[in-house]
Amino acid sequence: MKFINRLYVCRFCKTPLKYTFVNLGMSPIANTYIKPEDINKMEPFYPLHVYVCNKCFLVQLPSTIAREVHFNNHYAYFSSYAKSWLQHSKNYVDMMMRRFKFDKRNLIVEIASNDGYLLQYFKERHIRILGIEPSGNTASAAKKKGILTIVKFFGLEVARKLIKNKKSADLIIANNVLAHVPDLNDFVGGMRKLLKPNGLITVEFPHLYHLIKNVEFDTIYHEHYSYFSFLTVEKIFAYHNLTIFDVEEIPTHGGSLRIFAKHIKNKNLPINKSVEKLRNKEINSGHKDINMYLRFKNQVQKKKQLFLEYLIRQKKKGKSIVGYGAPAKGNTFLNYCGIGSDLIEYTVDASPYKQNHLLPGTHIPIYSPRKIRQTRPDLVVILPWNLRNEVSRQMNFIHSWGGKFLTTKSTPSVF
Repeated sequence: MKFINRLYVCRFCKTPLKYTFVNLGMSPIANTYIKPEDINKMEPFYPLHVYVCNKCFLVQLPSTIAREVHFNNHYAYFSSYAKSWLQHSKNYVDMMMRRFKFDKRNLIVEIASNDGYLLQYFKERHIRILGIEPSGNTASAAKKKGILTIVKFFGLEVARKLIKNKKSADLIIANNVLAHVPDLNDFVGGMRKLLKPNGLITVEFPHLYHLIKNVEFDTIYHEHYSYFSFLTVEKIFAYHNLTIFDVEEIPTHGGSLRIFAKHIKNKNLPINKSVEKLRNKEINSGHKDINMYLRFKNQVQKKKQLFLEYLIRQKKKGKSIVGYGAPAKGNTFLNYCGIGSDLIEYTVDASPYKQNHLLPGTHIPIYSPRKIRQTRPDLVVILPWNLRNEVSRQMNFIHSWGGKFLTTKSTPSVF
């Protein structure tokens, strides 16, 4: 449906936003977990109405919530609690060291460095490192590992201050942060400013291609301001005189991209064939056709109906159903589908920062994973479906009493 909203313009190209990609209704902030004593207090809900720009095809959520609300001294996500994510990060460091031969003369800067989950592996190799992280509590965890960390939101202002202090970067890493940036031009412009003439940037972000193809609507929440195709990211970087010279399709977060970028004047890094290949893949999939984006909302509604019908059938059969994990994506899914503790009795999470709280909106209680052994449920719904393999290995013991796993990613089927 064409909907002209005169309040919102594209955060990249400033075109008025006219088209709805999907409207998930009103939803609480996904990473705001409720203390039991606050259960009867007012809980704010905000619109999850996602638009698509008909000029640059950036899929985006208008900035209705300030970034300081999401990223503060009580940020609940610590990257190091996911073992598979630590392994992914170590593999990245090994690959970058082999390919680009960094040594102690280089400076590597990671933006949104969280608790030092990645930079610790460069530190082990005696490479100079610097983390930039807006959340004070995760930055404190990084500092305890001996990782120099600046507690700031990154942009042009921070880049200028670092340059003044002779901290230009040979490598800038920005993993799973591009979507969290309300001012894209300030952020990408800041990376260009901070980068040495022969330096490079790597950025990882969930790929819009998979979000659409696999109906991964639960990756939409208020922290994620934008959802990127390669075609759109290439436009944004080119606008800031940065060239993407290589791209990899990686499996994280249901399907992500890792792009490699350089200054447009840097001739030392040739453009890989992967760039043209992915560009053509997206064009052939309709990523330059507005109608492709407009069909998404119908797929979302169908997925909601199928999952709700399945859970209700299982409850009618007397099955006990619980969740594993308390991720932001799970909160989007549960709130949009209207699933509360009447269908999923409780969930568990390995992070002590989430345990003994309630999920936002649905108020499903969060316990330690030990709870599953105690109650022996029939079905365990893995809410962080991107960690399906890791979780199912850890919790494989549920099969001893006939328990089964289920994820929210695809059409309901147990395993």
